This record gives sequence, C-alpha cells and structure tokens, in this order.
Amino acid sequence: MRDAVEADLPAILVIHNANIAASTAIWDVDEVGIDDREAWFAARAAAGHPILVAEIDGELAGYASYGQWRPKLGYLHSVENSVYVAERFQRRGVARALLGALLERARASGSVHAVIAAIESRNTGSIALHEQFGFRIVGELPEVGRKFGLWMDLTLMQLTLPVPEPDHRLGA
Repeated sequence: MRDAVEADLPAILVIHNANIAASTAIWDVDEVGIDDREAWFAARAAAGHPILVAEIDGELAGYASYGQWRPKLGYLHSVENSVYVAERFQRRGVARALLGALLERARASGSVHAVIAAIESRNTGSIALHEQFGFRIVGELPEVGRKFGLWMDLTLMQLTLPVPEPDHRLGA
C-alpha cells in the first residue's frame, strides 16, 4: 500500500476503464484516455486528497481515493470515496486494505467529517465492505442512472468522523 505517483496512471487507467466497460461501479459508458486520469490526479493532488494504490508482486492491484462530495464551500468537510480493484485481484482483501488505509488518511487529515459512498444498489459486496467499516445506509435513490440497458438505483452510505477544527470561512 502506498501513495500513487504519476507513473501509476497507465495501470490506474486500465482498472478504471475495465470498470467502465464491464461493471456498474462507474456509471460512465465511454472509456477515457490517459489525459482524463492525469487531470483527475492533478485535481486530487491540488486539493490534498490522497490516491492510494495496492501492489501485489509488483503489479498494481487496485486504487482508492476520495474527493470533495460537492463543489460548494459548505461541503468542504464531506468527501466521496472510491475503491477499485483489478478483476484478477478481487476477493483477496485488496479493497478492504485500500478502504481501511483511505479512512485512516481521512481521520489523520483533521479536515474530513463525512465520508460518503455512492454505490449501485445491486453491488452488495461493496455495500457489505463499507458496512464493515461502520458506514450506514442513509439513502436510496431509485432509477437515477442507466447502463447496460438497466435502470440503476443508487445507495448512499455515510461514515461520520469526529468534527474537524472549525473553518471560520464557514461561520464556525
């Protein structure tokens, strides 16, 4: 487990595009190019948000990150997490290790209060994984997405961390 570096982006892109092509974990329908992942990486770095990667035998097995939940300043202390694992490394504890490390980063940041997971409702494995870390279901949005000819429901889960230091820009 380590922080991602730009040299990881081609492997991250492969995992990202595999999830676009074959799963409902990412609701995009068109695969993206390296420029998309470069912009994503730069935006996360500029915001001080972590991108973690898991390696097994020198191969990138998965990645995890979080970014601001919504772009308004009032949401400054709320983030949305993402965890993706290459298919050949699934069911080996990689997602659990990545999510655990990501949540430790959120706690250590002192600035994250709410971690939100937005999960396609049939992805019971991801829902169960988040529940193991104390996330609870806070909402269900029926038929808000469409992919592979199916209407998809969105399950919203949240983990609330201790209150961060007040941000005076927010009137705290």
